[in-house]
Amino acid sequence: MVSRVIPVDPFDLVIFGGTGDLARRKILPGLYRRFWAGQVPDGFRIIGAARTDQDSDVWRDFVREAITEFVTEAKREPETIDAFLAQLHYIPVDARGDSGWPELAEMMRGDVTQAFYFSVGPGLFGDLAERLQRFNISCEDCRIVVEKPFGRDLSSAKALNATLAEHFDEQQIYRIDHYLGKETVQNLMAVRFANVLFEPLWNAQYIDHVQITVAEEVGVGGRGGYYDKSGAMRDMVQNHLMQLLCLTAMEPPSRFGPDAVRDEKLKVIRALDPLGQGDIVRGQYTAASGEPSYLEDVENPDSRTESFIALKVHVANWRWNGTPFYLRTGKRMKARNSEIVVTFKEPPHSIFDADAGSRANVLSIRLQPDEGMDLRVTIKEPGPGGMRLVDVPLDMSFADALGPEAADVPDAYERLIMDVIRGNQTLFMRGDEVEAAWAWTDPIIAAWTERGDRPLPYAPGSSGPEDALILMHKDGRRWREIA
Repeated sequence: MVSRVIPVDPFDLVIFGGTGDLARRKILPGLYRRFWAGQVPDGFRIIGAARTDQDSDVWRDFVREAITEFVTEAKREPETIDAFLAQLHYIPVDARGDSGWPELAEMMRGDVTQAFYFSVGPGLFGDLAERLQRFNISCEDCRIVVEKPFGRDLSSAKALNATLAEHFDEQQIYRIDHYLGKETVQNLMAVRFANVLFEPLWNAQYIDHVQITVAEEVGVGGRGGYYDKSGAMRDMVQNHLMQLLCLTAMEPPSRFGPDAVRDEKLKVIRALDPLGQGDIVRGQYTAASGEPSYLEDVENPDSRTESFIALKVHVANWRWNGTPFYLRTGKRMKARNSEIVVTFKEPPHSIFDADAGSRANVLSIRLQPDEGMDLRVTIKEPGPGGMRLVDVPLDMSFADALGPEAADVPDAYERLIMDVIRGNQTLFMRGDEVEAAWAWTDPIIAAWTERGDRPLPYAPGSSGPEDALILMHKDGRRWREIA
């Protein structure tokens, strides 16, 4: 198989927050892996910028340690690491002051692609954007990358978008959601739009329901202060799960391009029906096996913030009328598992007797921990004794179909950062998408806040509160087991 990789021009990438945890765990190891794979061009430079007063050699040691910790041994070739580190530089910069900015301006090259990764809290986005412009560092073709949260409600999201728009055009702003960089999320679009087998069936006439699950084994841990002001709805549903819902439900775009794809995602968000109280289940994990409860983790004994949420959502358009989308996400659950499960309707008439059984086809798209897809189809169970039906998976394996190299898929951050350098915004959120998602989310949060609803307790290692099971049972359906 010949790999077709879109070439990348030489670039300067500045990472604000270059000494932070995200840079250490994801951004810098991801860039090294792309360098190891030969997908980073000659003439690239990575510039760390943070308030820590240190020189480039100290930062290179920091990056070397990050590579050692987060890159597999097979890719940790000493000469490759040294070549990568030789292209790294560091400048102490005060995000809210003037120190370091003239030095950064002097270092930037005008004849290469320029990108600025805001790996900092949203409170610094405006400060960084303003100084990039004031010190003549930014240019018409440069790009900025901003991490979530994109606000905590509609008004703050609008304010954040307005602040960025004062200094950069929308086509320069890359709002990163790492879920969109996952291989199987993109394969969902390929399966839908590159195969005549699926798209004619991708509607309410043939699909019974869709489940989207993002389950985590860990609790809120050291993020308790942040999480208790956010909760599962703001932290996960408004962005990650919303994006997965959009890609599953959207109409075919005219082409695989940034605005064409994002236009269709926006239509899905705007078509979402408001949620009633009976469509929502919220929960908090309790203590177990020596592990603290949610209330202990966040040090707030009266907290009404949810660590789990399940929703029944309807997309009010012709394609999906009558087909519900069930979303759930939570902390301290049975297993770490993220997947999209599309359950098709059973045949309208079975020619087999009742003993043979009747089953629905199920397409599952696994995002983590093991990315992949399988389609469950019904066949005859081998052997004599009559017609007995059994479900078997048609499992797609990258390694079996495309060779062992294809199984070693890039991390989501690797793909998305390289898309920034290429200038491809297809897998990034647009400002109006963010605002539309908050416009749908805000009334839901406001309603349970006004009622004073308390989340339901659930045991760690479970699938969430019992009422989440009832949410589907009352419709004659069941959640797919978390495993």
